[in-house]
Formats: sequence, structure tokens, C-alpha cells
Amino acid sequence: MLPATINIFEKAARKAGKILIRDFGEIENLQIQSKNVGDFVTSADLKIEKSLLETLKYYYPDANYITEESGHIKGNGETIVIDPIDGTSNFIHGIPNIGIVISKIVSDEITDGIIYNPILNEFYWASNGKGAWCNNKRIRVSKRQDLSSCLIGTGAPFGNRIYNDYYKELENISKLTAGVRRLGAASIDLAYVASGKIDGFWEKDLNLWDVSSGILLVNEAGGRLSEPNGNKWTIKSRDLLASNTLIHNKLVENLTLL
Repeated sequence: MLPATINIFEKAARKAGKILIRDFGEIENLQIQSKNVGDFVTSADLKIEKSLLETLKYYYPDANYITEESGHIKGNGETIVIDPIDGTSNFIHGIPNIGIVISKIVSDEITDGIIYNPILNEFYWASNGKGAWCNNKRIRVSKRQDLSSCLIGTGAPFGNRIYNDYYKELENISKLTAGVRRLGAASIDLAYVASGKIDGFWEKDLNLWDVSSGILLVNEAGGRLSEPNGNKWTIKSRDLLASNTLIHNKLVENLTLL
């Protein structure tokens, strides 16, 4: 039995997912006229968010909403966080690494969250104390403890978001591990840490809507979270390190020994 909140989130995500699948199919026709792709994606984002809000507001009329497109919608009590398409650049390029993300926060604590990739039909969910799941299967973090056999995810900053030390961090981690992966959607990276597909993940300057559900998934799957320097992660944090627990301290060492 799914917890009631997850049930509602799933209903909202699957309904909006139909729009995403249709628009993802359209992207191929638009690829050549790159000028229009940007507008198309903005409208896809807005359509998906509108659909999500319609369903969620029916069940949670009084909640606060934090969404990537509409910003902050004031209400009372719990907060619902929405990212209609995490991995927008992937979406634009027809790469199926994308997620619809919805989470619930009560008193600064993430209590429920889902990440739904309608293209690959992967529905991840977690609720406080109920474990982490993907399509009715319990998921857990990996048990690898030698960095040399670990795959680590990252977010590669680009344009004016590149920060000092990023390439040093990348070099340190690349030398010690079986490789670094860039999936292009932080929610999917965290879902992959939770399901043991990758062993760790770090990225800086992230928004709450990118990571909220993934944080809970990793927690419930037995993983560990902090900021990359080892400090405690809170919902105000912008920088994140997630791991299977066993390699966490080694990752912190190599991300701070710059």
C-alpha cells in the first residue's frame, strides 16, 4: 500500500507525465529549428507545472507551493515543492534522463517525495520511515567500499556557473574511482545513488526543487548526505554530497583537499 501522500503525488505525476511524453516525442520534429526549441520547452515546462498544480491543489488547497516556474505560492502548513522537468537540457536534446519531481516538507523536514521519469517509466518514491522504492521494488544504496570500483555522479557547471576548484575536484575524484558520470538531472543522480547504480554524487549550487525528493530517497535507502565539505545538509544548503555511506568520508577528503 502506498502512503496517501505518495498516492496523490503519483496521480499528479502520471497525469502530467502524459504531456511530457507527448512533448518529448515532438522534440525530434523541432530539433532542426533550434530557435523554436527554447520556446517549446518553456511552454512544455509551464503546461506540465499547471497540470501538477491542478491535481495537487485539489488535494492540498491550503499548502505552500514552491515551484521552479511559478516561484512561491503562499499558503498555510506544509510546503509542496515541484520541478516539472528536471533535466530541461536533456529534454531539449531528446535525451531521456529527466524527472518530474514532487516533495512535501513539514517543519523544514522532507517527509515524502517522488521522482517520475515517464519516458523510461521509472517511478521512484520515499516516505519517512517507509524505505525507498522504484516501481514497487525496494531500493538500497550500494555496498562498494573501494573507491577504485565506484562510479560517482556529478553536475558539471557550465557558462558563468563554473567555479574555482571544480576541475580540481573532478581530477581528484576521477583518479581514485572507476569513473565520473554526468547524467544532467540531479534528481536522477540521487535516485541512482539510492538504487545503488552509482555510489556517490556531488554538485554545487543546486535548488531545493532539484534535490528534495532525491535527498529523502538516499536517506531512506541507507545512504548518507552532507555538504561536500562534510557539513550537515539542511534545506537551506545549495551544495550536496550523497553517497552509499561507506565511501563518504573519503569523498569529503578528496573534495576538500584542494
